[in-house]
Amino acid sequence: MKISLMIVALGLATGLPPGSNALAQHTGHGHHGHARPAASAATSAGTSAEAPAAGAQESEWVHGEVRRLDREQGRVTLRHGDIRSLDMPPMTMVFHVSDNRLIESLAPGDTVRFRVIAEGTRYRITALEKR
Repeated sequence: MKISLMIVALGLATGLPPGSNALAQHTGHGHHGHARPAASAATSAGTSAEAPAAGAQESEWVHGEVRRLDREQGRVTLRHGDIRSLDMPPMTMVFHVSDNRLIESLAPGDTVRFRVIAEGTRYRITALEKR
């Protein structure tokens, strides 16, 4: 209850309309109000990834550079370009992967292109190709 009141108060202070959940969903990422594209299935070069969950929408192909890998947790930190379909500016952030095989041959410094879906407050890579 207190958290909800804080979000409403913060929303009013920043000019967000009542009921907006932009603050609750993306605090700490530096990007708000993402539009989401139409859904489609994708695979990486030679590696199949699971299709986006029902209702989830996948981005266009985005270029990035691997900064850090956490294979045990299925996460990769990428410095990426603009993701227009998610209204996300270039930045460095952590992404989850739909299949750990997508990142098994990567190393920090590798350049990649990838597709990502937004699932609530998480972003999951559904396809990835090493460049």
